[in-house]
Amino acid sequence: MDDGKPTGPQAKWWSRPTAGRPGRAEPESRAPGEDTPTAPPGASDPAAPGSAADPSHPTASAPDHPAAPADAAPPGAGQEPQASHRPRPSGTPLHEPDAYSTPPYGDPGPWAPAPPVQRPTPAHGIPVPPQAAAPSPQHPSPVPPPTGVQPQPAPVLPQPQPHPTAVQQQPAPVPAQWGQYDPWAAPGQPLTQLGPPAGTEPGRRKNRRGGAFAGVLLLTLVASGIGGGVGAYIERNGGLTTVELPQAGRTTTDRAPESVAGIAASALPSVVTLHVSGTAESGTGTGFVLDNRGHILTNNHVVAPAGSTGDITVTFSSGETATAELVGKDSGYDLAVVRVRGVSGLKPLPLGNSDNVQVGDPVVAIGAPFDLSNTVTSGIISAKQRPITAGGEKGDGSDISYVDALQTDAPINPGNSGGPLVDTQAHVIGINSAIRAADSGKGPERGGQSGSIGLGFAIPINQGKRVAEELINTGRATHPVIGVTLDMKFTGDGAKVGTKGADDGPAVTKDGPAAKAGIRSGDVITAVQGQRVYSGEELIVKIRAHRPGDRLELRLTRGGEELTITLTLGSSSGT
Repeated sequence: MDDGKPTGPQAKWWSRPTAGRPGRAEPESRAPGEDTPTAPPGASDPAAPGSAADPSHPTASAPDHPAAPADAAPPGAGQEPQASHRPRPSGTPLHEPDAYSTPPYGDPGPWAPAPPVQRPTPAHGIPVPPQAAAPSPQHPSPVPPPTGVQPQPAPVLPQPQPHPTAVQQQPAPVPAQWGQYDPWAAPGQPLTQLGPPAGTEPGRRKNRRGGAFAGVLLLTLVASGIGGGVGAYIERNGGLTTVELPQAGRTTTDRAPESVAGIAASALPSVVTLHVSGTAESGTGTGFVLDNRGHILTNNHVVAPAGSTGDITVTFSSGETATAELVGKDSGYDLAVVRVRGVSGLKPLPLGNSDNVQVGDPVVAIGAPFDLSNTVTSGIISAKQRPITAGGEKGDGSDISYVDALQTDAPINPGNSGGPLVDTQAHVIGINSAIRAADSGKGPERGGQSGSIGLGFAIPINQGKRVAEELINTGRATHPVIGVTLDMKFTGDGAKVGTKGADDGPAVTKDGPAAKAGIRSGDVITAVQGQRVYSGEELIVKIRAHRPGDRLELRLTRGGEELTITLTLGSSSGT
């Protein structure tokens, strides 16, 4: 059954059909149903275009090419008849002028209808577009080429497999010069070969595009890295040039005397750091200059490690050092005086009056916490007449100090002990002595390694001045006493007079201040000078806040009855 496929050997359509001459008019469309005369195979119309008799046919002027035999087989599907395009020699024309103006090969004459559109069957393996796959109902089979034309078989070359998407692409617009009538072209298709051109297989094109894309990507990454590095450098350094930041000029303007800086500048030259070493232990503390003779006031627990044979070295704020000797000390007041010799230019630190201090007054603490010399901290007075006891490391009570202290929140740490607490006029109002540690609930610590929690205590300078004068003048300090032995195990409010004294003697000293005032054993003292007393330690603190010979008013309870008495303080030697 004839299915439109050639029965002879198949040749692949490889070369592009030759384009028509520019400016040729498009063939007129034949009306539907109009008969189309068909020449029998092998016959030729002498007057038809494309025949050997046509003067415009290439073979008419090319005698070197003999006519094709009549029994020659028509070109296979997909082949294109090759015609010689050798130039025509000049001279006398071979034919008389054409009175009918016969058009060149391929165009219909004025007396003949246009030949039918022929749709050659494609060679095996060539994909066919949908609009060219089926023959027209009027032309079921391709028409062989005109006789008398010797077709040149196209070279049979391997046809690369077209890209799968080649047949799915829409045809490109046909340029004007290719929009001529072509008997070998499928209707509506561009005059280009199907599939990719030779040497441009999809695989190679993909590889080239993939390599180019990888190269561009790599170049982009490298450029981005370099650009990012340069941008980061410029952002961090403010540019590629040397950066010079604006800065205010140096000034020598003095600070206000009442400012912390002004107070520190005034007080620091009078503050010293003490390094103490003995046979068993050593320590660091602070002191301040009292006079031009080289007397320096500090805490007793600062110089205690030296004992009677240890060394005490004093370092001034200028860095100058000197050896100091112990003048006197008192464990009950926790005060001591040392002296340096051969040092000139000493600047005594002025003493203030602790009775004038009010809660909330600003203060500055100066010292050497943890051996950091010339450290300045500031705060306020948090409370006054805070009864504290410190020491007691020996266990016999001989090293316990009783202080009616000034409380401050200026940071004080180990090494600040003995340093001055000054007011806004740079006058000493207290001697920093103890702190309340966060890890201890027993009481203030002296010389421990716990840090400040804002609870610092200083000996009022009024008490320190009296003790310092006594130590410098006599080497010993005196304590005010009332002449009673207290029951320290009493848990009620107030200070209870005991039943027995030392060495099983009477609790009230015979002919002492208490006996003369009428105090008896078992009485409970509840107030001193109108200030409430809650324990025996507080009574001692309140008594030692005064000088021997001062008159005090005491309130006490005896058998459920309250009494008020007045006595004159006595004196005892300290240790």
